[in-house]
Amino acid sequence: MTGGGRTVVVIGGASGIGLATARRFVALNDRVVIADVNADAAAAAAAELGQSATSLHLDVTDEGSVAAGFDGLDRVDAVVNCAGLSVSGAITELELSGWQTTIDVCLTGSFLVLKHAGRCVVDGGSITVIASLNGRQPGAGMASYCAAKAGVLMLVDVAALELAERGIRVNAISPGLVETPLTAGIAYVPGLHEEYLENTPLGRAGQPDEIAAAAVFLASDDARWMTGAALDLNGGAHLKRYPDVLGRVRAMMATPPAG
Repeated sequence: MTGGGRTVVVIGGASGIGLATARRFVALNDRVVIADVNADAAAAAAAELGQSATSLHLDVTDEGSVAAGFDGLDRVDAVVNCAGLSVSGAITELELSGWQTTIDVCLTGSFLVLKHAGRCVVDGGSITVIASLNGRQPGAGMASYCAAKAGVLMLVDVAALELAERGIRVNAISPGLVETPLTAGIAYVPGLHEEYLENTPLGRAGQPDEIAAAAVFLASDDARWMTGAALDLNGGAHLKRYPDVLGRVRAMMATPPAG
């Protein structure tokens, strides 16, 4: 089904890629449910988008919350899961709590969304999960995020196999550096943003709307023969190396404050 009259759930839809995705679906005259752990932000986003959008408090780390969220909807045609975060740190220094937080949101959260969305999405529907360049490209200091996103890619493949008998397509998008609230902190690490761009052949960061456009495509009839796929949407960054995030952070911490 392509555009107009669908019910689309966008998880993590209150900001960044999720909000851009919600805007795209609303523009197609779809009904959009903006689901987010930040209930106030979700409500504000829905109000901004008008009568075609509603909000839902949903915490992807809580199975009860995910189950209740989907069970409360009469119909779901498509789901886009954009929920994510990253707790960084060298493997030898990273606290278990930091590792677990990232895994809980990015990997276990994706599992819970696929589990309950897979039960509720109509036959012939679509589920898209936002993965990451880091699912295939390692970054020092990003063990929890890289491991989680690599797991997401395989999880999507398994879900695509299992849900294919109902015609439900399951795909992933693997963005590189995209200018969102999640990546805003990069600007505070000297030289890191520049290193990202040096290792992106197209020479710039992505915009949330570019990822949103891919999410809309994957939910459309134009992608009706696509499942178990991961779209590399990163300006070609997968062709080069990942920036030395850990090295740059350590250098920043070792530099005495000016003045």
